Amino acid sequence: MKLAVDLNQCENHGQCTFATPSLFSLTDEGLLSFRSLARDEYVSADLTEADAEAAAAAVDMCPMQAISLRG
Repeated sequence: MKLAVDLNQCENHGQCTFATPSLFSLTDEGLLSFRSLARDEYVSADLTEADAEAAAAAVDMCPMQAISLRG
């Protein structure tokens, strides 16, 4: 399972950082940290089972529905 973030859809509300701080963080400027790693879409490496379960909470909390799980 992988985590995907549509960086065009994301508006940096940060709800994912509250739901799953082990996977999501904001920069000092308040932007999702994945923005420095990708332009349009960030796709993670394979997640552990525990991280995939935690990421599911972030998927549910994202007000822009910019986060998804794949695989």
